[in-house]
Amino acid sequence: MKYWAIVSSVLIAAVLTGCATPIQPSYVSPTQYQTLNCTQLQSEYNRIQQYIEHGVAPARRTGMGIGLGLGGGFGRGGWGFGPTISFNLGQSSNTKRSETAQLLGEQDAIVQAAHFKNCPITTVKKS
Repeated sequence: MKYWAIVSSVLIAAVLTGCATPIQPSYVSPTQYQTLNCTQLQSEYNRIQQYIEHGVAPARRTGMGIGLGLGGGFGRGGWGFGPTISFNLGQSSNTKRSETAQLLGEQDAIVQAAHFKNCPITTVKKS
């Protein structure tokens, strides 16, 4: 019983630590914004900021997977068959954090394009 309490508390701590890390912007090339003028760059930056402030909601996915593993056989030392349980602990490309990272990267690219064109741009300080 004590073993499961330790395992579950370590697992909870790992999950909470992963959620507490700040979102880093993804790289977005500023060249896609080079055709925009200063007003358009500021408008695009503001549009993305409003989208971030009002919440990013990725498309919902539903689904469930069940696995059944087959052993090496009864005559070769295998145990026959048994259930398989697996967890996907990686970051999906369709999560709120990954979409926010993409948007933050787009904002950084807009700022870089504005600086390249010597445009004054009003940015929001990210905390």
